[in-house]
Amino acid sequence: MKDLITKERIFNHPIEKVWNAITNATEISTWFLQADFKAEKGYQYTFISTKKECSPIEGEVKKADPYTLVYSWIVKEAPVETTVKWILEEIEGGTKLYLEHSGISNYKGETAIEMFSSFTNGWDHCISGLFDYLKQTIHAQ
Repeated sequence: MKDLITKERIFNHPIEKVWNAITNATEISTWFLQADFKAEKGYQYTFISTKKECSPIEGEVKKADPYTLVYSWIVKEAPVETTVKWILEEIEGGTKLYLEHSGISNYKGETAIEMFSSFTNGWDHCISGLFDYLKQTIHAQ
């Protein structure tokens, strides 16, 4: 079973704009999930979906150095700890985003396979939402 989900995306936006979008609770709540979040090591965060079928996500910020953000990821209804890492790299004309979600094999049996699929699709949707949010906010492509 694969244990690591990786996503990469190039944004035509300054690194500070992308960083703010993934670390500021107000911005996260606009494009992702309702967030009680601070990019501070040790902060206990919560993400809550407005969809009833989605369980809240909780965790702790492990690292928040520009431009690397790492936090634990615990789905409340299936409390297994995994890890999410965002790395931003300034490139000519924009920002390269690298996302890594690891530890999915911590789930047992078929649940690990289901969660891997769910997280993979979820991160695709999430990054598309971030792209759309930045495009509307910055008025750029």
